Amino acid sequence: MTSLLALDASSSACSVALWMDGNVIGRVEHAPRGHTRRLMPMIDALLDEADIARTSLDAIAYGHGPGSFTGIRIAAGVAQGIAYGLERPLLGISTLRALAQGAWQRDGASLVMPALDARLGELYVALYQAEQGRLEAVMADGVVAPEALVLPSCQPGSITMIGSGVTLLDRLPSGIQEYVGTTLEDREPEACDIVQLAAMDFASGLITSPQQALPIYLRDQVVSSKR
Repeated sequence: MTSLLALDASSSACSVALWMDGNVIGRVEHAPRGHTRRLMPMIDALLDEADIARTSLDAIAYGHGPGSFTGIRIAAGVAQGIAYGLERPLLGISTLRALAQGAWQRDGASLVMPALDARLGELYVALYQAEQGRLEAVMADGVVAPEALVLPSCQPGSITMIGSGVTLLDRLPSGIQEYVGTTLEDREPEACDIVQLAAMDFASGLITSPQQALPIYLRDQVVSSKR
């Protein structure tokens, strides 16, 4: 049996999840602080619930960002420590990709624009489209001023916008506002979505060593799209 553990601390929510041959269980706690002291007890409780020993885990996944600078550092550090101790590979998963995964799986969205408020008047944003049973990136993760966002041409109302960045919807160019048909403002990245993406990446061999556990801040990256 293939078993993966995922954790995320990129937002006010702190979450952990297990993937066991397609079955997913998880835990979420909402608290703006204290992620460091919450993660390990949550992980231990989840493993006990699933009756799985740490040594049975095949890989560790974590939300590598973007998000709270402190939170993604915590997640990277905890994931790295567990992976080192178990001599297991790591999988860093984009929190924007995880948001898109949630909108696709739970809300049936086929064209998803995950967006997080990056502060300083900017958005962390990407664009994903469902293709052949999975989400593919149309626009890579990046950071941009809302007014400067550029997207490929879309049908009016075809985009589901998800995440805290929805609060900045009225600052997007009017043409892009017309593309957005559904908004899901109250969603945050969760480990249950991260672990499903990690399972796909793990099956494809997209793993890294514990030494490569890095938070992804995006502040030095701009958005670009495939046309």
